[in-house]
Amino acid sequence: MFKKKVLVTILSILLIFLLVIYNSLGEDNHVMLTRLFSLSNDRLVSGYVDNDLKVVEFDINKKELGNNENKEVNEEIKIDKVTDDVKKANVKKEESNEEVKEEVVEEKPEVVYDGMTLEELSNKLDRSFNNELSGKGYLYASYSLSKGVDPYLAAAISLEETGCKWNCSSLVRNCNNVGGMKGSGCGAYGYFNTLDDGIRAFIDNISRNYVAYGLTTADTMHHKYAENPEWANNVNAYINRIKNA
Repeated sequence: MFKKKVLVTILSILLIFLLVIYNSLGEDNHVMLTRLFSLSNDRLVSGYVDNDLKVVEFDINKKELGNNENKEVNEEIKIDKVTDDVKKANVKKEESNEEVKEEVVEEKPEVVYDGMTLEELSNKLDRSFNNELSGKGYLYASYSLSKGVDPYLAAAISLEETGCKWNCSSLVRNCNNVGGMKGSGCGAYGYFNTLDDGIRAFIDNISRNYVAYGLTTADTMHHKYAENPEWANNVNAYINRIKNA
């Protein structure tokens, strides 16, 4: 019984002491203590106390949401950048491919006769021509083809008629006649102002008077072109030499 009275007395003294302290703090401190005692563990966990004991709260989920939005924006920017880089790379690749195509595309020389280009044919004929006919391979090749005449045949007849495989005859040197053609101006033979004129006239004669009638070889031309019984054999022999030159 005595102990209970003592305990009640002590508690009454403490209560009086606290009331005295409370009354002496003033109104601002009353508010501060009230706020301090009213703070809950949940609010302390979700915020912090400033100097005025005001609870500043922040929304953790909102912050995370903001971070996620920023990440999505950053990822979109990165994707856009990668897309732009890929587009630029494709453009450069296409331009590079176009340049390569332009460099690779080259016109191949046309094959004109016996698997050869005009230049190759001309060089082959030139290897059989000497003296006055040297360097006339291109004229023989190009003009014969334009007139439908076998270039080997035209060159071989000239070699048989002029001897220009070795030394050209006086008919070539004096009359520019490369085919032994009859005419005027050089006795019983035709005369031409230049060697090129004589070559063209000779090929025109074969085209007009022989090929036009289906006479396209030395054998078919022989009876009309020359009286020498060995003429066709000699021309064919020259054709073989030209082919193997």
